[in-house]
Amino acid sequence: MKLSHGKKIEITLAVLALLLLTTGAARAANATAEGSFARTLKVSGAVDLDVKTGSGNIVLRTGDAGIVQINAKIKASESWRGGIGAEEKVRRLEAHPPIEQNGNTIVIGQIEDRDLRDNISISYELVVPADTKLRSHTGSGNQTIDGVRGTLEAGTGSGDLKISNVGGEVRANTGSGNVEMNSVKGPVRATTGSGDVRARGMAGAFYGSTGSGNIEVQQSAQGDVEVSTGSGDIEASGVRGGIRARTGSGGIRAEGEMKGDWRLHTSSGSVTVRLPQGAAFDLSARSSSGGIHTAHPITVQGTIGKRELIGKVRGGGPLLDVSTSSGSIHIE
Repeated sequence: MKLSHGKKIEITLAVLALLLLTTGAARAANATAEGSFARTLKVSGAVDLDVKTGSGNIVLRTGDAGIVQINAKIKASESWRGGIGAEEKVRRLEAHPPIEQNGNTIVIGQIEDRDLRDNISISYELVVPADTKLRSHTGSGNQTIDGVRGTLEAGTGSGDLKISNVGGEVRANTGSGNVEMNSVKGPVRATTGSGDVRARGMAGAFYGSTGSGNIEVQQSAQGDVEVSTGSGDIEASGVRGGIRARTGSGGIRAEGEMKGDWRLHTSSGSVTVRLPQGAAFDLSARSSSGGIHTAHPITVQGTIGKRELIGKVRGGGPLLDVSTSSGSIHIE
């Protein structure tokens, strides 16, 4: 079928209009703007601080008492739904930063206007008094926190968490990323859906889990350890308490003093345990495929088999329960 000259022109104009609309929408979607704001708040005692951002990093360290310093960097882009433009979003946030203060209680990052918070990334650098209780969360971004003496709850949907020199209890969670901790005096709960957990200088009870990654924990004071990973190695050192360690696929190394039961289990991997000379404990070791070796004198109860060893070391004590489906067991 042949088109008339007029019809051809009509179709051509329609195509051009569509191209112009598409190009305009693409340009609008790609339009971005940047800005910043800074505030200094005065406080008169222990600070209760809540920080959140949908997309952006949080960096926090401690400084002088009586002052909270806030520095923020804003990145905005146009929304495909239209609404507030990127430049306008930045202008509004600079003029009225999302900061609320009620005495020593401070909330940062709470944006009620959906159009204003859509396609916005705000990264925060904060300096706070050491005597601060902190709750911090980012939907997508990293967090670095150093020096607070109060309790800490830190979370990110996707990003790394680095936490050090905390005086209170810590709860840290990331959906996808690594968790790294140094020198925490309170009990710790650290979890990641996909990533490694490394904790050194832990002075209290420690709970750590990862769906896919390695776990390393080093304790500096007495406290129980409970760790698990779906796929990765586990290493625990300096332990002066009980241990529960489980990995679906990986090895386990545990060193310390048994001041509670130690239960170490892996489906596929070897287990190495190092205890002080003269340690007294009950032993139950099982390996479906691999040898069992011990440097400690053991009084066997019942029969001794190639794949199982049950008995008492130096009269017995806390239980050392070790098992692996595929791997060897070494008790040094």
